[in-house]
Amino acid sequence: MNMQDYHGVWVFIEQKDGVIANVSLELLGAGRKLADKRGVQLAGVLIGDNVTPLADTVIEYGADIVYLYDQPIFHHYRTEAYMKAVIDCVERYKPEIFLYGATSTGKDLASAVATDLATGLTADSTILDVEVETGLLEASRPAFSGNIMATILCKNHRPQMATVRPKVMKALAPDKTRKGEIRAELLAIKEDDIRTKVIEIVRETVCKVRLDEADIIVSGGKGLGSRNGFELIHQFAKVLGATVGASRDAVEAGWIDHQHQVGQTGVTVTPKIYFAIGISGAIQHIVGMKNSDLIIAINNDPEAPIFQSCHYGIVGDAFEIVPLLMESFEKALRGEVQYGGKI
Repeated sequence: MNMQDYHGVWVFIEQKDGVIANVSLELLGAGRKLADKRGVQLAGVLIGDNVTPLADTVIEYGADIVYLYDQPIFHHYRTEAYMKAVIDCVERYKPEIFLYGATSTGKDLASAVATDLATGLTADSTILDVEVETGLLEASRPAFSGNIMATILCKNHRPQMATVRPKVMKALAPDKTRKGEIRAELLAIKEDDIRTKVIEIVRETVCKVRLDEADIIVSGGKGLGSRNGFELIHQFAKVLGATVGASRDAVEAGWIDHQHQVGQTGVTVTPKIYFAIGISGAIQHIVGMKNSDLIIAINNDPEAPIFQSCHYGIVGDAFEIVPLLMESFEKALRGEVQYGGKI
């Protein structure tokens, strides 16, 4: 492999039913920074059926080039079909760096592509950087149960690939005046070449917690002591109209389901307000909520690491402080508290 032949930063543009995934727009923002630092072009790889209109959006969000595979065979995501398209594109145009969202689709596709191309893949990255001179991608992620940050390098293979967690990067503001190139590609592939067949699509009917879309999250940790103690979080969230979150310790204790877990092994969130109650502040949790607009922590340990990552911290017993907050918020919602806190 002649690594000097590989140039540019690519982003896999994940879409479903003609809607681009937010993580792909976020990665275009991150990719733009890497490409500018390296002095190369940023490209999006867009695969699907009747997705040509989305190519302009990819350019608006920062891409210089869109490699477009718009064919009926890509109507539904299937690993084999999408992998063949990606590999076809990589082998012809040779990107230096290739980023995917750490979604079920992105992780599935990236691992298949990395295996076929015999290159490296860093999973669930939360920080990206690039060495200007060498083009070496520095993909960092929490390791050892979130106790350290590990930076992983792929020195001897190309493209360098990474999946990146949603909500940890920032999308650029769309610029409709941006100009870019759309390259329509055609993959010589037939339905008989694909072993997987889509027989039926069953829409999910289970009500899922959408932590990643919540404006206010009230999260609880092991400091609440028990399942009964964790009920305080549900009560506070109900008053605020908030979504309930939890630390890994609370989930592993069986106090709440895993779908409520915030952090490296849970969901990455960016609400307007994030309450961390009885949560010590392990790195794996901080990674999942550090980009919240406002972080308020309540903990009875003044040395808890969470106080290094919050905007406002209250040292004290949550079972004394939270009821006072609930009372104040309930009064405010009833209009009993005027501006300045006077009743």
